[in-house]
Amino acid sequence: MSLPQLRLNGLGLGSKLPQGKDQAAVAALVLLALGATLGWWVRQGGLQGRLLEVERAPALQASFLVDVNAADWPELAQLPGIGEVLARRIVEYRLAHGPYVELRQLLEVRGIGPRMFERMEPHLLPVGPPEAVARR
Repeated sequence: MSLPQLRLNGLGLGSKLPQGKDQAAVAALVLLALGATLGWWVRQGGLQGRLLEVERAPALQASFLVDVNAADWPELAQLPGIGEVLARRIVEYRLAHGPYVELRQLLEVRGIGPRMFERMEPHLLPVGPPEAVARR
């Protein structure tokens, strides 16, 4: 008897392990199960990465409004296309010329043209007398 057989026989497993044709049958069943699992994986979309279906929430759009007469430059810098430098210019213009009476005055700030104004206008609170604000 070989050493591995002695150890197995000592545990009482030597005669219970599959031998010869039984080992081949077990190997065939394992291969069949592996093949079936692989076939299922492919049919489920494993090759295209569709195996896991993850529910994704729609992207949320944050909407915000900024009061150009009350906002400091960090708030103004959050507007589309406005960085720190342009936000500081908006505040400097307000400090030098007084509060904005209408939003189109922003076009007088160096660096704000018609296109930039169009991008930021939806995020600006209306300015002016209370009657004009109520109508909007």
